[in-house]
Amino acid sequence: MVKITKEDVLKIARISNIQIHENEIEQIAHNLASVINYAARVQEVAVDVSIPSMKNINVFRADTVVPSIPEAILSRAPESESHFFVVPAIIEK
Repeated sequence: MVKITKEDVLKIARISNIQIHENEIEQIAHNLASVINYAARVQEVAVDVSIPSMKNINVFRADTVVPSIPEAILSRAPESESHFFVVPAIIEK
């Protein structure tokens, strides 16, 4: 287990431009040690992982045309015109 000292916490606070109170140092040191130990554990586990299995693989499929019925959708719109939705203008002239 990694031991974070009071001096380590104060140095990190100074570099990070963070003000901490004297009574917070012990808890912050404990939290930092927990994070570092967790990261070390993740690195240990990651060594056993096969790198190629982590890569994304594109899955290709043929494009298929699916007929749609625009009238069914447009019938639900408050206003439509010639197979298009009518919306209020948002750009001022």
